[in-house]
Amino acid sequence: MQNPSAAPLILASSSRYRRRQLERFLDEFEVVEPGVDESAESAPDPAALAAALARRKAEAVAGKHRDAVIIGADQVAELEGRVVGKPGDHARAVEQLMSASGKTMEFLTAVCVLDPHRRKRYEHLDRTTVRFRRFDRRQAEVYVEHDKPYDCAGSFRMEGAGFVLFHSVKTEDPTALIGLPMIWLAATLRELGLLQP
Repeated sequence: MQNPSAAPLILASSSRYRRRQLERFLDEFEVVEPGVDESAESAPDPAALAAALARRKAEAVAGKHRDAVIIGADQVAELEGRVVGKPGDHARAVEQLMSASGKTMEFLTAVCVLDPHRRKRYEHLDRTTVRFRRFDRRQAEVYVEHDKPYDCAGSFRMEGAGFVLFHSVKTEDPTALIGLPMIWLAATLRELGLLQP
């Protein structure tokens, strides 16, 4: 599906999930860790924070790879007005899930694509709303032990068994919950000539 004569493509990310998403339809791309300190970024709301981080990641890599098209992305989870980060370990993951039981969490997934040849920046924000069913601590413990979602905001993996915790998911692009809104990204890459029509 990839256009062999297109410009080099770089994913500015350390996420294995985003890398796997691109591997589903791209044969050739490079992955470069942007080295951005996510904790240093501030913004007035979660959507602005996600967009700012996606842009910073893309720009950090673009500075060293001036001929490549760069994809930067970030995802921020919000529960009752506060940002929910990656848990890091089992205990924090269980606590995050318990705080979400029976509630609604919103995931803001931002993408920034930099095209140096056209000197253009393409940006997109996907909003995915996850409504959790009510579950008890034992169920949360069993799930966390199964999927070990320690590097996932919200403490679940959609591509794993995270759906067992859900009542519903509302989104325009179900792939966004994994880390990249692939419907928008594929359309943008086609526009840039990086994908065959």
